[in-house]
Amino acid sequence: MLVAPPWIPQLSALKLEQAKDLTEQALDKLIEALEAGKSETLKAYLAMMSRFRSYSLANLMLIAFQRPSAIRVAGFQTWKSMGRFVKKGEKGIVILAPIVVNRKNSQEAIEEDGDEETRALRFKPVFVWAQDQTDGEPIPELPTVQGDPGEYTERLKAYVVQLGISLEYSKEIAPAKGLSQGGKITLLPDLSPAENLSVLVHELSHEQLHRTERRAQTTRTIRETEAEAVAFVVCQAIGLESNGSSADYVTLWNGNKETLLQSLRFIQDTASQILSAISPPD
Repeated sequence: MLVAPPWIPQLSALKLEQAKDLTEQALDKLIEALEAGKSETLKAYLAMMSRFRSYSLANLMLIAFQRPSAIRVAGFQTWKSMGRFVKKGEKGIVILAPIVVNRKNSQEAIEEDGDEETRALRFKPVFVWAQDQTDGEPIPELPTVQGDPGEYTERLKAYVVQLGISLEYSKEIAPAKGLSQGGKITLLPDLSPAENLSVLVHELSHEQLHRTERRAQTTRTIRETEAEAVAFVVCQAIGLESNGSSADYVTLWNGNKETLLQSLRFIQDTASQILSAISPPD
């Protein structure tokens, strides 16, 4: 049985005014978390991410072709520096690494540069391995929403349908957990019940807030802050525990207290409407 936190009134036929009061209390909590700065979990996560290089589109295609399930990949020494090792017998994923070589006595180079020795960019094949091909020290992960949303998930899905938005599930959107495409929301399958609801609220917020002229008036940071703040409010209202995940998510997108405060009206209105829509009947 879902039990709401003691500071939250029973969610039953919630009126819009009550929902707005509830939203304000939840946003105060989120502001406090943002003011506290980066959590230790987030710091560890950012340190881990800094060790993974960014890959070109060509290399991303090579990785996807050879190992479609790969989410994080790195070279042997990078994994070793993180306290992990490649499992015996695991086959490496080939990508192309840029190298700079000297071109000597090239007539074309002499004519172009007036020098008998120039530098040129070349590529060589190197191997990387996916996270699931390694063992060792745990990889830092951001906290996720915990708890049992009960019947709220079905009510939320019904509300999405009522708004004329289609809802689908696909593994192809990984590593993203959710995707909003203007009239269509796609979620990653096999999310926990709490995460499923939280991500659905996040993507629904994009549909409601950022498929209008407002999109042109905002940055990616503002849009992600607004969507995650709405998800935080709704999760808090129905008794789910965020464990700091929303504050860390907002910070990852370079959002902060000021960003959130600038968007308060949009966040409050959207969260209040969702809470009113999914509240149980009398």
